[in-house]
Amino acid sequence: MVNESPDTPPRRRLRPSRRGRLALFVGAVLVLVVAAAVLVPLLTRERTTERTRSLVIPEGWRASQVYEAVDKVLDEPSGTAEKAVAAADLPLPAAAKGNPEGYLFPATYPVSSGTTPASLLRYMVDTAVKRFGADHITAGARRNGVTVYQTVTIAAIVQAEADTAPDMGKVSRVVHNRLARDMPLQMDSTLNYALNRSTLDTTTGDTKIDSPYNSYERKGLPPTPIGNPGEQAMAAAISPTPGPWLYFVTVAPGDTRFTADYAEQQRNVAEFNRNRRSAANG
Repeated sequence: MVNESPDTPPRRRLRPSRRGRLALFVGAVLVLVVAAAVLVPLLTRERTTERTRSLVIPEGWRASQVYEAVDKVLDEPSGTAEKAVAAADLPLPAAAKGNPEGYLFPATYPVSSGTTPASLLRYMVDTAVKRFGADHITAGARRNGVTVYQTVTIAAIVQAEADTAPDMGKVSRVVHNRLARDMPLQMDSTLNYALNRSTLDTTTGDTKIDSPYNSYERKGLPPTPIGNPGEQAMAAAISPTPGPWLYFVTVAPGDTRFTADYAEQQRNVAEFNRNRRSAANG
């Protein structure tokens, strides 16, 4: 500390005038205003980022899977989304009879704090109606002698049965060829839908179940789509690959064989079964 001499005259403390005090006050207020203008948007943006999420619906998911995902992302009790369907005023075609299966379009959907199960499901159906109502799909359905709703049903089967885009066109051709010949579709995917499962193993007993989705016993298309197809499957449904095929089986991953000959199909199925047994024992 430095001590002042007693002979040193006392220092005068400078005090701001009234005008100076006013200028200091105004300056402080301006600093606070500027700080608020910078911080508030940043904080608001941060809170918005925290609230905004996304829900991804993969191609081929069934409505039951979509409902479960909606309940989870919105932190709702299980079954809430499914119950919301009746009151959601979904813009479904009359042929759907209120069932949104096939029209819960696969995509990525934004989810915010204001999103409800009904609004999210309506967003999905609105998207599907817009995509499936395109002129080229309407024209394609008419060209194939089916309705747009039936085309969505075919696309759902194609989505469930085919592993690749080229195979989608061929699976679609098998469906159309069988319908034209009044043959049962005999698609395992429709049985899986009826039994609420997903498997490659179909037993003789499975093919005898009493269900409108049993395409082994019943001719024609199932009463509704068996899942929610994407745009590639829809493209295949309206423009099937030209060919005479009536049968197909995926003998091994990446090796799906199509044929119009039943004997050849039986040989392919036998190879499929051998591969399955080998994999199970290996």
